[in-house]
Amino acid sequence: MVKQLQQTLRDKAWARWTVLVLVASMMFFAYMFVDILSPLASVLNQTLGWDQGVFGTYAAGEYLLNVFGFLIIAGIILDKMGVRFTGLLSASLMVIGAAVKYIGISEWFGANDIVWLNSWWTTMPGSAKMAMFGFMIFGCGCEMAGTTVSKILAKWFKGKEMALAMGLEMAIARVGVFAAMAAAPAISERFAVNGVGSVTAPLLFASLLLVIGLLNFFVFTLMDVQFDKQLVAVGEATAEKDPADEFRVADIKTILFNRMFWIIALLCVLYYSAIFPFQRFATNFLEETLSISNAEAAGLFKWFPILAMILTPFLGAFIDYRGKGASMMLLGAVIMIICHSVFAFVLPAYPSKTLALVTILVLGVSFSLVPASMWPSVPKIIDEKVLGSAYCLIFWVQNIGLCLVPLLIGKLRVKTDGYLVPMIVFASFGVMAFFLALMLKVEDRRKGYGLELPNKK
Repeated sequence: MVKQLQQTLRDKAWARWTVLVLVASMMFFAYMFVDILSPLASVLNQTLGWDQGVFGTYAAGEYLLNVFGFLIIAGIILDKMGVRFTGLLSASLMVIGAAVKYIGISEWFGANDIVWLNSWWTTMPGSAKMAMFGFMIFGCGCEMAGTTVSKILAKWFKGKEMALAMGLEMAIARVGVFAAMAAAPAISERFAVNGVGSVTAPLLFASLLLVIGLLNFFVFTLMDVQFDKQLVAVGEATAEKDPADEFRVADIKTILFNRMFWIIALLCVLYYSAIFPFQRFATNFLEETLSISNAEAAGLFKWFPILAMILTPFLGAFIDYRGKGASMMLLGAVIMIICHSVFAFVLPAYPSKTLALVTILVLGVSFSLVPASMWPSVPKIIDEKVLGSAYCLIFWVQNIGLCLVPLLIGKLRVKTDGYLVPMIVFASFGVMAFFLALMLKVEDRRKGYGLELPNKK
């Protein structure tokens, strides 16, 4: 009987894995919405007059409010109000942003002359301005949701398969990108008018999926309420929080003065700045370096995220049962340095599709090692009551890099008329990430945070 009273939903495999499915599906729909218009740039040009410059500016809107401080506010909301309130808020913001974006590209909006919207920033069509505004709202909700999900999984899988759960969540979310790439052109063609594809139909489809994500999160909140009651019953939590355990904005200073936090945050921004911006240029790089078609280049590079998606859960499971999280980050940085060095020096000298594919696959291994080990390491160094703020601050630093690095690479690409210098820059990010990973491992050994220890108890 005592044993039964000590059981919580976290101890029941079906419950914690159901939570993973509910919150991961929300992120799957979010990632799908992010890229639902990416394959339709030419259709947007035909129907709404968006050129590549307009499309790029609209796409940057997703990060804009986050870079200018919203993510910091999101972290405070998360730690102050909890995962249920913040998750529902973030899911609602995504749905609202999607609705505004849909209105912006709709025929109704285009048929009405919105004078005040067209009277400023004349290089941007009114539809793009409205869609960008909606994307900004959606981006706030999406990044807030990402940090909320991380805290949810840290709570529900504490002492369990935490790294595996986080790895699976990342894998499921990445499937959303591929789903968008596959579904958007098919839906666009299905609802084409006079031979011109539709942009509203795919966006409406992705928006409705966000509504389903909101409903899924509501189901999670019902489970989480019950879980919190059980935590009180077994003495793991109290009905009323001790004042010492209450989150205060001033507690953020414990994050800012935490040396390990800054090592992980800087490692994160350097590593991801050599991955996501590289993805934007990779197809063109392969096209020029190997003298192949755009379709062939895209066909080669598509294997990079797919392999990362497959490997991440397995590496997460390894960390849960065997540990070695800090060592994985170190190894991931080394692999990234080697791969970008091959892209910079070896592939141009020996333009081989086989060499390119092997390098891409190996880079995918790096992209599995670092995220699978980095995100489950944060709860080991940060107090739970400020964990949400810590994740949001890391995402904020990362967003700054993801905004600025593509601009840097684009300018270097134009100025040097080639990819040698940009690839050297990516490799340099890897070198700096390696030294930060080394510092992380040394600091962990000195302070005993347990980054090399298994998560599962």
